[in-house]
Amino acid sequence: MHIQQVINNPNVNFTGIESSYFLLGLLSAFDNRFQAFADKTLGEISWKQFFAIICINLCQEQPTIKELAEIMGSSHQNVKQILLKLEKKGFVDIAIDQADKRKQRVFLTEKCRAFCEGNNEHSMKIMTAMFDGLSEEQIKVTIQTIIKMEDNLKSI
Repeated sequence: MHIQQVINNPNVNFTGIESSYFLLGLLSAFDNRFQAFADKTLGEISWKQFFAIICINLCQEQPTIKELAEIMGSSHQNVKQILLKLEKKGFVDIAIDQADKRKQRVFLTEKCRAFCEGNNEHSMKIMTAMFDGLSEEQIKVTIQTIIKMEDNLKSI
């Protein structure tokens, strides 16, 4: 059921629900729907694995597992499990940091780069369709809102 249908459904009572609670629920529901869609679309890897790859690409140098966990907003243990699955599939290499033997750094493989290049055009089509009808201003306000919510969460 589309969210607009839920909102307009006379059997659903939104009276008394603050918009902030509704927004949080909407974000959670969207995350679930997007993850299911992306898992099906990506095929070879899951959305969470692809998200890890995206985050690794954001880094100027190969991140440590701890740094990657902070970027992804997840625990060290969860990120390590995601990386071990990616390593098994040949998408990343995990190596001991030469300067600090206590740290492990994550490297993308050629197989991963080829996968990303091979899916780039399809990903761009999906992103264009998903953001259709949204202005740059709407996207920026949404980004600012989520960043502020995250900052507030960190200060609690």
